[in-house]
Amino acid sequence: MKFIAQVNVMPLKALLDPQGKAVMSSAKRMGFNTMSSVRIGKHIDVELEAKDKAEAASIMDELCKTILSNPIIESYEFNIFEI
Repeated sequence: MKFIAQVNVMPLKALLDPQGKAVMSSAKRMGFNTMSSVRIGKHIDVELEAKDKAEAASIMDELCKTILSNPIIESYEFNIFEI
């Protein structure tokens, strides 16, 4: 079966996010005053083959832990859809 996994990798909330702070600062200078926080991460789409959704999830969890994120400074979540 073919699946697509949509992965979001974000910096841990306890850590500073310099990109988010830069965007927040620029946005406030441009008059966007209603925002209270900006955090910037990565969105990754992965197409994969697996026997079922559980196997696809296992593959993606391992991929996220070892390649797509740095668990010391980032968290991740993903959704898997059959295509």
